Amino acid sequence: MSEIRRRDPRREWIARNRLHPEHLSVLAEQGGGAASEWLGPNGVIRKNPHAIGFIGPNGVKRIDRSGAQQGGQSAAAGTRAAPDSRRHVTIEDPAFLVTVVPDMPGGRLSSHDRDLLGLARQLVDADPEHPGAVLAVVFGEHKEDGFGEAGIDRLLHINGDAYAGFAPEARLAALCAVERELAPRHWLLPDSPLGGADLGRRLAMRLSEGKDERPATGVWQIEADGAAPLGWRCTARGAAGSLDIQRPMPRVALALAECAEPVDETRHAAEPLSLSEAIPSALSRIEDLGQVAVDPAGVALAEAEFILSGGNGVKDWDGFHHAAKVLGATEGASRVAVDDGFMARDRQVGATGTWVTARVYLAVGISGAIQHLQGIQSCDKVVTINLDPGCDMIKRADLAVIGDSAEILAALVAKVEQQRGGQRDAA
Repeated sequence: MSEIRRRDPRREWIARNRLHPEHLSVLAEQGGGAASEWLGPNGVIRKNPHAIGFIGPNGVKRIDRSGAQQGGQSAAAGTRAAPDSRRHVTIEDPAFLVTVVPDMPGGRLSSHDRDLLGLARQLVDADPEHPGAVLAVVFGEHKEDGFGEAGIDRLLHINGDAYAGFAPEARLAALCAVERELAPRHWLLPDSPLGGADLGRRLAMRLSEGKDERPATGVWQIEADGAAPLGWRCTARGAAGSLDIQRPMPRVALALAECAEPVDETRHAAEPLSLSEAIPSALSRIEDLGQVAVDPAGVALAEAEFILSGGNGVKDWDGFHHAAKVLGATEGASRVAVDDGFMARDRQVGATGTWVTARVYLAVGISGAIQHLQGIQSCDKVVTINLDPGCDMIKRADLAVIGDSAEILAALVAKVEQQRGGQRDAA
């Protein structure tokens, strides 16, 4: 007599319900993954909207913020992550070089830098038969370990006290040495107030000495043009951003943020490169006296690197403001907190407020509405404090603390003040 396997609708439902206490054990019994389709009680095929690659009724691919679509099972599932499926690219003998000089605020590639590297890849990958290579010139100490993931083929790291801080003359001398030895086809720098705009204009003036060629600034788009001297035409912002200017792309271009899509489907070699000749020392007329302390409350949300953001779960706002002051964080808020009058409108984070790119985003008492999650998608690290372990912000966070926000913030402030006091005593 053949054995007939009975369906268990309840266990199938548990396998699809990520918040059920028995979800992980049922998944393990089923082989580690929930079914994407199953036959309902009325003979209708049901589909799991949380399955990877689910296509909605309007033809739109749904996004699962649990992390399953970004590679393997959710981190909460306790399973081993899937191997990196990105294509590895190594260019042994490039036909030419496109040099990128990223800002790297805080020692890491910013979203603006990654957009610039995506633009450089358009230039070097246009001709598959004669591909070029992206060379990144990085100054000073850094904390970045994902150069290859950003699309860099060659990496020239120039370190030393002469290049630390604001040292445009020393950095210009190093870039001129790169120009003499490697002669890149294009130079790309970010058109930003963090140093790229100033250094790019200095470099353009130096390279155009004796030549009738001006750099392109405010570039936000490029396209192939066979009639242009270098084969490309660029579109740049002019007249205070109210006018688009098209021109043949010169050797030196300063590009705006979102000028191109960052690299995310390939992993490049990022091979270390060094110059054969020593970089001549430049007698600088500028002395960097170090960074000046800035009140975090005066920093715009779009430019802040550390944001402490409060939501509907914050009940002690005086303690919240004190924590932001002690931690040195810029204050932000959810739409609910702003609508309730606890924070000013310019402090609202999200798609209906300000899109932020902070290095660390600390969300306190924020459940994670879709508009808020859209506004913080470019943040490097997200930390959340919340009482609800099943809210969407917990799923988005890199580190989550479950508990009362007032007690946890008070403990964090006490720990920071204790550590600072110990350092002062030791000094």
